[in-house]
Amino acid sequence: MTCNAEGVIAAMRSVAQVVEAHRDELVTLDREIGDGDHGENLKRGFTAVLSKLDNAGDTPGAVLKIVASTLISTVGGAAGPLYGTGFLRAAAKLGTAETLTPESVVDALQAALDGVVARGKAEVGDKTMVDALTPAVAAARETSGSVADVLKAAADAADKGAQDTVPLVARKGRASYLGERSAGHMDPGARSTALLLRAFADAAS
Repeated sequence: MTCNAEGVIAAMRSVAQVVEAHRDELVTLDREIGDGDHGENLKRGFTAVLSKLDNAGDTPGAVLKIVASTLISTVGGAAGPLYGTGFLRAAAKLGTAETLTPESVVDALQAALDGVVARGKAEVGDKTMVDALTPAVAAARETSGSVADVLKAAADAADKGAQDTVPLVARKGRASYLGERSAGHMDPGARSTALLLRAFADAAS
């Protein structure tokens, strides 16, 4: 992946493919502890993103801003505002820089996490996407190397974070209505967060 707008656009196309490929898995995960629409909502959102990428701007931040506004306007449920806020905060952090650096990627991930936490009021252990995104940011911050190295570390940590939601009892969102019955299932938002970060990492490498 080239670390400019073109590279980010290519990465977003990869994300859309990954979301489509895992739609049924995300629907199934969400059906177990939610209302079953997470996979379809994300697919709709990133399909809409694809249609906007040809004119998405000439900086990484501009691209992410288009992604954010598209997700907010097209994705239903909690995922639209949460993912949209994450991408919007990341875009703002990147500003008008024309290229990504390992440091700016870490800062953008941190800004995305801060946005998601501010919007969803969740913390680690609540069984949400924060359980995948928090360790991802920590791992990225501890990694030296290229943008690809930073994103791979983030993706690996997010995978484990998503897996770690399985035994948790949900304290936020629709899953929290199930109480103890929410334990034993992976959180769909944590899983989709891990999938997105893996798509970014694969595109970068």
